[in-house]
Amino acid sequence: MEDKRMEKEVREAVAAGERALGSLRNAQKCLDSAKNWGIVDIFGGGLVSSLVKHSKMNDAARYMEEAKNDVQRFQRELQDVSVSMDLRMEIGSFLSFADIFFDNPFVDVMVQSRIGEARDQVDEAIARVESLLVDLRRMS
Repeated sequence: MEDKRMEKEVREAVAAGERALGSLRNAQKCLDSAKNWGIVDIFGGGLVSSLVKHSKMNDAARYMEEAKNDVQRFQRELQDVSVSMDLRMEIGSFLSFADIFFDNPFVDVMVQSRIGEARDQVDEAIARVESLLVDLRRMS
């Protein structure tokens, strides 16, 4: 009976991990798009590119918040199978106000740097979740 319970817990953890991975990948795509629009903005894209970039950044922030919740669920499921995971994702301000209203290359570069930092966090989280999913699948 214990084996069946453990198999169920592993399946639940895998499902939670796959949900977290999906939302992380969605955030990754939005950050990539924001980064691309940021490059356009740096090289003179103007107000329209700033607005599109910030729209993509807002989408990414929503996905990162979703991913944060999914990762927390994944962490709880991992505890049921005695596996631990420590992932922290920070969703900070992307200097939106300054970037739109004081549109200049210096602010654009700072925003681009923030997008890159968020992208690095998401990439790290994806790698960690993928690794844990491999380990979980070996357990089943």
